[in-house]
Amino acid sequence: MDRPPPDPNKLLASWMEWERGETTPGEVLKNLKHGGLRDVLESMVGDGAGAAAAGASEPAEA
Repeated sequence: MDRPPPDPNKLLASWMEWERGETTPGEVLKNLKHGGLRDVLESMVGDGAGAAAAGASEPAEA
């Protein structure tokens, strides 16, 4: 069975429920996993968006 594509709006809604204290951490992780967060993150890394963000967090060389 094919998984439906991730819905960034639903993922954000799940995250915001956690920030407001309406959802337990375990529940929000379940919602993010079932909502396709992994697919979103993998597509960002594949597009190079994640690489730019990761490069910015590396310490500068002296």
